[in-house]
Amino acid sequence: MRVHVVSDVHGNAEALARAGEGADALIVLGDLLDFVDYHEHHRGILGALFGADNVATFARLRREGTREETVAFSRSLWASLDDPAAAVDEAIREQYAALFGAMTAPTYATPGNVDAPGLWPEFAGAGVQVADGEVVEIGGLRFGFLGGALLPEGVVPRKGAVWRPYLRPADEFDAAAAKLRDIDVLCSHIPPAVPDLTYDVVARRPEIGSEALRELITEEEPRWALFGHVHQPLAPGQRLGRTECRNVGHFKQTARPYVLRW
Repeated sequence: MRVHVVSDVHGNAEALARAGEGADALIVLGDLLDFVDYHEHHRGILGALFGADNVATFARLRREGTREETVAFSRSLWASLDDPAAAVDEAIREQYAALFGAMTAPTYATPGNVDAPGLWPEFAGAGVQVADGEVVEIGGLRFGFLGGALLPEGVVPRKGAVWRPYLRPADEFDAAAAKLRDIDVLCSHIPPAVPDLTYDVVARRPEIGSEALRELITEEEPRWALFGHVHQPLAPGQRLGRTECRNVGHFKQTARPYVLRW
């Protein structure tokens, strides 16, 4: 059995269309949308709506500024649009039409934090199975899927926000993780809370990993724990007991799937 795994596609539909070539199945671990393109500032949803210069400023604030500065600048951009919600919805739907259309069957997908999972049933065709908090059998192995990322502690989602990433409160995320039992492969968007796997060497800061995922790996001892989210990790992989934990890579940039064989 040969399965290709990708994560952090961020709008690269052209490469996604080739990702399943030669594989029995394709697994997509989220972040389909290219919301903020940190490499090509004119691309992505923010680039289309606000232009490359504004995206460059936003990217700099994300790297060097405070959260308050970043939020204030972001709100100023949204306030400049007559109907920001409609503009974002149109841009998301345009990307999803291309991205889901590029997935080869059979595909198993779980959403990332830069996704709108509520729209996925509208675009996922017959050859795409969306799984989040579920166990799916592929080639005789049990794959547990868990999407989204953790809502930072103390952060309260803003009501009426134009764009709301798929960030889940810890109790909700942990409860979903607890349902993934008797699994051979753990598939999540974010990594377990292991320092070498959560630290991004370019952003020079750790992303939020999940203690619940780390505990699940310790208890269940799956063969593999696969994830993305951290684009430039300090370590691409690490063993936890019997489990090979592996960041499958920043697919938007590499255009190469991670290959599982058994």
